[in-house]
This record gives sequence, C-alpha cells and structure tokens, in this order.
Amino acid sequence: MPPLLTLLAPVAARDWIEAKAFLERFTGISHDALHVIVGVSVQLVLAALFRSSIARFWPWAVVLLGELANEWNDLRIERWPNLGEQLGEGAKDLALTMLLPTLLLIAARWWPGLLTRRSVPVEPPPPAG
Repeated sequence: MPPLLTLLAPVAARDWIEAKAFLERFTGISHDALHVIVGVSVQLVLAALFRSSIARFWPWAVVLLGELANEWNDLRIERWPNLGEQLGEGAKDLALTMLLPTLLLIAARWWPGLLTRRSVPVEPPPPAG
C-alpha cells in the first residue's frame, strides 16, 4: 500500500465508524435495526441497478462481503474492555444483516412463487354444441 494510503487508512476507518454513529443518531433507528435495513436494501438496490435478480448469488455475496468488512473494521478500530462481548456483538450484527438477504435468496431461488404472483391460466370455455 502506498505510504499516503497507509497514513489515511486509520482516518477513513474512524470516519466510517463516526458516520455510522451519526446515521444512528440522526435517524433515531437502532443500531440493530440499521443492520437489518441496510442488508436487505443493499441486496435489492444492487439487483435493481444491475438489472439482475435477488435469486442470483452475487447481490447476497456483496452484502456479506460488505458486512464482513464492516465488522473487521469495527474490530480493528474499536477496543472494548471485553473481547468476548465485542465478538458477540459482531456476530449478532452479521446475523442481523444477513438474515433477510439470505431468506430472500433462498425464497427467490427455490420458491419463486412466494415472491411473484403467477397468473393461473384460464381454460378456454368448452366448445358449444
């Protein structure tokens, strides 16, 4: 990594944590609820922007990679008095972020009828006579 990026990396990581705290306070939405909302929103927006489907694996994988990066950043920058509590909170954040995207992926892939209304073909009337 270039020296300038090495110097700026901790600043950017700290800014990310502060931006998350600002969003939580500004919206009044709890930390846990934000994980749920952001996870499913990112999956849906990516699928829509790239004219893809939530039945495809990649929007789910992008959400997972983003959340893993977020939790890695939290572990790298934040220092809790008890590492076990910090790891537990990170695991909870991961589970909350991935729950709905995972359910949507499974439903879209294996039970697409749950997400789309399929029209029932109407049988033509019997011939007269």
